[in-house]
Amino acid sequence: MKNKQNTTCSPKYLKYLKKQKVDTITTKIYQILLLAIFLVLWEVLVQTGAIDAFFFSSPSRICTTLIDLFATGNLLYHMWVTLSETIIGFLIATILGTLIAIALWWSDKLRKVLDPYIVVLNSLPKIALGPLIIIWVGAGTNAIVTMCVLICIVITILSMLSAFLNCDKDKILLMKSFGASKFQILTKLILPNALVDFISVLKINVGMAWVGTIMGEYLVSKAGLGYLIVYGSQIFKLDIVLTSTVVLCLLAGAMYFFVALLEKKYKR
Repeated sequence: MKNKQNTTCSPKYLKYLKKQKVDTITTKIYQILLLAIFLVLWEVLVQTGAIDAFFFSSPSRICTTLIDLFATGNLLYHMWVTLSETIIGFLIATILGTLIAIALWWSDKLRKVLDPYIVVLNSLPKIALGPLIIIWVGAGTNAIVTMCVLICIVITILSMLSAFLNCDKDKILLMKSFGASKFQILTKLILPNALVDFISVLKINVGMAWVGTIMGEYLVSKAGLGYLIVYGSQIFKLDIVLTSTVVLCLLAGAMYFFVALLEKKYKR
């Protein structure tokens, strides 16, 4: 028979775990209550005439519009268009930005040459490039994905490069003393050390990718949630605008949730 080793936790630690669990549940309850109070208050103000439903809509009107758009199939179509554009732009910006950061870490000379240009590109309002993007890549999906990539890629480059450069210099010297090549240092030390920062970049890029996609759809689109928002504002149907915004928030939250699951799995 194999000997089984019993592990016991101290009462203080068990009390701490219980407190953490209670705090988590309490926080979730407060979050749900806060949202419920906001929605109820919003509906009451509209129903009593304190605020104009034409300008502010209401939860009930948003639900009705959501059902109508879903019944006609328009909602699923526009959701899919925006989601696909966002995911494509997110993946391109994250992968390409990380590869560029690796190249800048690899070559000190290249980093010194490109550093001012990256800083300028980061400070440049990307919306100003909208007309040029349309001329360069054409209208439609290409322009929207390009806008999304431009919004995310510079942040990815700067964040990942900072993570690479902040790696412990003593560990790098230790690997060099054992004869490790630069590629071995990159794959065995630099990249694993920057994994936490990479997950943080993913979480940032989730939000920025949606911003870039909607900005692109504002400029040029024939479908998508951004198109619905623009269309609703043009015909003064704020129910469509707010319904599209709510759906956008739900999709962005779902995408962030998947990244958070990845982070949780990594920590385990």
